[in-house]
Amino acid sequence: MGEGYTLRTFRAEDLNRVMAINFECLPENYSSSFYRELYSRFPETFIVAEADGEIQGYIMCRVERGFSKLKSLSPARLVHVVSIATREQYRRRGIAKVLMFEAMKKAAAFYEATECYLEVRVGNEPAIKLYEYLGFAKTKRNYGYYLDGEDAWVMSLAIPGKGKLQ
Repeated sequence: MGEGYTLRTFRAEDLNRVMAINFECLPENYSSSFYRELYSRFPETFIVAEADGEIQGYIMCRVERGFSKLKSLSPARLVHVVSIATREQYRRRGIAKVLMFEAMKKAAAFYEATECYLEVRVGNEPAIKLYEYLGFAKTKRNYGYYLDGEDAWVMSLAIPGKGKLQ
């Protein structure tokens, strides 16, 4: 798929590895039941990246009905990126980009999502640059969003039509 990695749908036996990557890469951690619930409800958008015989990154999403983050008060089917992480030594290989596109593609195909959004720490410049490169726009600032008090940018992107995600 890319530089020595492949993508596949998460499986129940992947849980400990995904939780370990989350713990290693991100300050926000979740209970095992939270991962299992997202997987049971939205299995197509819980995707892992394997390299060197092990999972090195993942994305997990939920799909929501709500209002567009891009068009004021317009109803939308949203894919919410709850968590995405790639182990540091596997970064800059395109893994996060491909995970994002694959999750959006599957959210559109399986759950009829039309828009993607996520929250990102305002101080996480590498992630913000990646999301902007992918076409996401800052649509709102959530003050004190994280447990440590840091603000978050809500970043949103209309999911391109069929065949346009690469």
